[in-house]
Amino acid sequence: MSFQRIGVLGLGYVGLPLAVALAARHSVVGFDIDARRVAALAAGQDWTGEVPDAALAAVQDRLTVTGAEADLHGCDCLIATVPTPIDGEKRPDLSALEAASRTIGRVLASGAVVVFESTVYPGVTEGQCAAWIGEESGLVAGRDYALGYSPERVNPGDRTHGLGAITKVVAAQDTATAQRLAQLYGSVNGGNIHIAPSIRVAEAAKAIENAQRDINIAFINEVAMILRTADIPVYDVLDAARTKWNFLPFVPGLVGGHCIGVDPYYLATWAEDLGHAPVTILAGRQTNEAMAGFFADQIAAQLAPGASILVLGAAFKENIGDLRNSKALELTADLTARGFAVDCADPCADPTALEHLLGKPPVTLLPPPRAYDAVVLAVAHRAFIGWGPADWAAAVEPGGLIADIKGVWRGKALPPDRRYWTL
Repeated sequence: MSFQRIGVLGLGYVGLPLAVALAARHSVVGFDIDARRVAALAAGQDWTGEVPDAALAAVQDRLTVTGAEADLHGCDCLIATVPTPIDGEKRPDLSALEAASRTIGRVLASGAVVVFESTVYPGVTEGQCAAWIGEESGLVAGRDYALGYSPERVNPGDRTHGLGAITKVVAAQDTATAQRLAQLYGSVNGGNIHIAPSIRVAEAAKAIENAQRDINIAFINEVAMILRTADIPVYDVLDAARTKWNFLPFVPGLVGGHCIGVDPYYLATWAEDLGHAPVTILAGRQTNEAMAGFFADQIAAQLAPGASILVLGAAFKENIGDLRNSKALELTADLTARGFAVDCADPCADPTALEHLLGKPPVTLLPPPRAYDAVVLAVAHRAFIGWGPADWAAAVEPGGLIADIKGVWRGKALPPDRRYWTL
């Protein structure tokens, strides 16, 4: 049986693409507590850049964007796509998930289906979320409404692995609901669905996905540190190693964001609650958390005290403007704390948001109107990769340093009177 009216709670990088995709075939209510976000989407603009304006316009008759909780009444399927960050002690912060669950409880009708997409550790959906819903609604999961889980797999800025091109995992407390969710999600990705045998299995699968990637990157980052000490170029080593058919092509760098830099702590917390010490998971996190300081050490060693530096990139990854948990910003702050005069530029990020985080206006004109003692590529945005000799001549003083953390300018034509450094 198909759903008549679907509510999507949270219209960020995950929720908006889902709401738009579903609205191509269903009546959808998109709900968000950020009034500015709702107003922008109602005007047909997605500032995250994940959904083109034309795609929003194409579903305007079937997608209602709202900040009014009452508009969710009458939905027979409610999908929560809110963030699950960590707190200052690197423990799971479920406050947004609790707020969404309680909102669902206040609008939930008997017989509806509730689905969570947020990354959690096993037991949260059927435990905490169901309890919060019950406190608001008086309804019991599995008796009065059906509960499901379908972990998000959004990769911001990735046009190849969008919602319509990836396998979607679904799970529910009963077989009939799992089949309904398979049909629902299958309507937007050509039926590419994996039905997990339980919600806890689906929660665990999501918890390990990003932790595995974090550990793989941590290995390469540690290798990069070792090779740097031995003065062996890591990117040359990786070029050679990739010629083996089963070598995994990870590269060193800054690991932040709201997934890879966060999800391992959910898995680690769950393990600790079970009485298991998660050595490998936390070791990977420790290595990756140290990389901003490592790069700051490498750059500072090549500059005079008080040198001027332009950091290229502030987002947590290339070609998006998401500044959450950005290690590029951590690198910028570290260099500033060492007494360098540091500016930052990121053409993908919102200048107002970036200024708030930097405590000063970002550089918005590229190449910049002045030359620096050093330019540091922290995030490999397309806008930076294409820089040529004229850009470098304008951005870096003669004798200055071009610090290429990502190794994207290796072998490129750079001014001969500028120093080039990479791992």
